[in-house]
Amino acid sequence: MSLICKHVEALEGYTPGEQPRFEGMIKLNTNENPYPPSPKVGEALATVDWQKLRLYPDPVCQQVRLQIAKNLNCDPEQVFVGNGSDEILALFTRAFVEVGGAIGYFDPTYSLYSVLAAIRDAKVKPLPLNDDFTCPMPPADFADAFIWTNPNAPTSVMAAPETIATFAKTFKGVVLIDEAYADFAPANCMALATAPDNQNTVVMRTLSKSFSLAGVRLGYCVGPKRLIEALYKIKDSYNMDALAQVIGLAALSDLPYMQANAQRIIDTRTALTAALEARGWEVLPSATNFLFAKPPVAAAELFAALRAEHIFVRYFPGPKTGAYLRITIGTPEEVARLLDVLARYQA
Repeated sequence: MSLICKHVEALEGYTPGEQPRFEGMIKLNTNENPYPPSPKVGEALATVDWQKLRLYPDPVCQQVRLQIAKNLNCDPEQVFVGNGSDEILALFTRAFVEVGGAIGYFDPTYSLYSVLAAIRDAKVKPLPLNDDFTCPMPPADFADAFIWTNPNAPTSVMAAPETIATFAKTFKGVVLIDEAYADFAPANCMALATAPDNQNTVVMRTLSKSFSLAGVRLGYCVGPKRLIEALYKIKDSYNMDALAQVIGLAALSDLPYMQANAQRIIDTRTALTAALEARGWEVLPSATNFLFAKPPVAAAELFAALRAEHIFVRYFPGPKTGAYLRITIGTPEEVARLLDVLARYQA
């Protein structure tokens, strides 16, 4: 008899982006923010009494939830705070998909979704993107629950909130809208999550991207109180440590700083898009802090060549994605270095 569940033995685990450690490297492969978090984060950490770490943290993150509710003009009871958005995704599969049920999502998208479904021993129903990487409209009965990543990763393309709202209002199960990159986009679906008549839709955000806090695992989602209560029923007892709550509260209290950083990234994104297109690249319209772009040479070979120069981008082999590279938006100086190296390989 196997000691490990059959479905666990059979699954392929999530493969995170490479975390290289080279002096002078340019790391554009994991969609991290090139700028530091708000100075208020440092100020808040300086006030932490380390002796109080002997105490358990607030199990429901009340102060963080209050700040999120203030930022979004919603009820704190509509907010769940999780150990990164990945914890929220895992809880989503447990709370809203029965054993043997099916989870729908687009393909390609964030590859963790299929892993979490496999861990849950749920069926997966990937819905192929259109040839231009836009999202088709899923049928109302497509699955028991659906994850709609908007803007999508790794493609960077955004669907209109009105399109998602139309789907959510007809879908029979719970819809989770993963808005990890919403602060780099021109619109979002948060109004759908906070609407008084919303029964089945949750919008999820993370502090990893626009708030420059990938090193602190803090995500949150907003939706109907009944769905949020279900998540709190099944979370770990103390899922958010005390330091993460201090840091998250400080960052969420300084929206202007985050918004200014996001705009800097958007400006650099615009400049890099123009530069690549001038060199013959095909760049998808990005609403994120990265580009999904097709070079005029073999993507796999260019990926390896950049890696040899200690410039790290992301390559996704496959029939739909294998001709493209995903490039995180770095600082203007990092982008200039990238373009200098690319000039040698495209000469």
